[in-house]
Amino acid sequence: MQERVDIQAKKSGVNAIGLTKSDYRGSPSTLCQGCGHNSIASQIIAACYELDIHPEEIVKFSGIGCSSKSTTYFLNRSFGFNGLHGRMPSLATGALFADYTLKGIGVSGDGDTASIGMGQFKHILRRNMKLVYIVENNGVYGLTKGQFSATADQGLELKSHGVNPYMPVDIAWEALVGHATFVARSFAGDPKQVKELIKAALSHNGVAVLDIISPCVTFNNVDHATQSYAWGKDHEAALHELSFVPRAEEILIEYDEEEAKEVQLHDGSTILLRKLGRDYDPTDRQAAIRVLEEANSCQCLITGLIYIDTDQPSMVDIYNLTDKPLNRLTERELRPPRGTLEELNHLF
Repeated sequence: MQERVDIQAKKSGVNAIGLTKSDYRGSPSTLCQGCGHNSIASQIIAACYELDIHPEEIVKFSGIGCSSKSTTYFLNRSFGFNGLHGRMPSLATGALFADYTLKGIGVSGDGDTASIGMGQFKHILRRNMKLVYIVENNGVYGLTKGQFSATADQGLELKSHGVNPYMPVDIAWEALVGHATFVARSFAGDPKQVKELIKAALSHNGVAVLDIISPCVTFNNVDHATQSYAWGKDHEAALHELSFVPRAEEILIEYDEEEAKEVQLHDGSTILLRKLGRDYDPTDRQAAIRVLEEANSCQCLITGLIYIDTDQPSMVDIYNLTDKPLNRLTERELRPPRGTLEELNHLF
């Protein structure tokens, strides 16, 4: 009965908690028309609306760059922090540790994460903080007029910036070897896949890294660049057809059971993966490493859920935190009893 009510509510333009999609929107975008970042913001809006999440339950984080501006363009009712260049992970760690009841969405860029922020990126991976970490990857520093970023193709030639002599950093590979518990890659030109991956990431108990190729239509707009729309459309090879099934919904499978793999998340929701011509298990870390190696050697844009580990505890799970979030504790609750202080003083 509840499921029927939820479906009827969405047909009438509101979700199960009575909000319209406009309740999840942000300010009008000031990014270039056609920028992939705008498409990603639209799918964040759609994912949160379809998951019936109160915007106030989400906190947004970003660093510096075109990607970091995009948090303004979704979830106006959510609180947000725009931090220093490359420092978004530590900002998110502090806020989400202080209030573990919130869901975190961090939006970064290939410069913000793969250059100045690489050290912070690696540490939030190993700590497994519960954060949806989206890297809007376009291979250039668009905010400072299109210099090559750390993810730009070796040999790529761009107007006014010559030829890039360096090997690129692979965000998904770095996330995998850094022991991230959720690693996915997608393409801004594939909105359905982006949305389903965001929905799954929001239910993951740990850090969920989404490396999303997000074309820059102003500076990195040559068709042979791996971060362009043309190259992405021609070379995208999806690992599987992916659907996210929230816990409250009935699971309906339209294909033979042996053709689908279910991944159960900690909150009871499910990721359904349908094979597309390959037998791939995203829970196998060695298989994930192999598929990334194969993709790099054959110049394919492998997209989908590359790896997931639902058994590792998150950073919040590791610590014996109080039932009440740390940022809501009163001074009286934080202060040790007089007897405890006297015992400590006696030790000295």
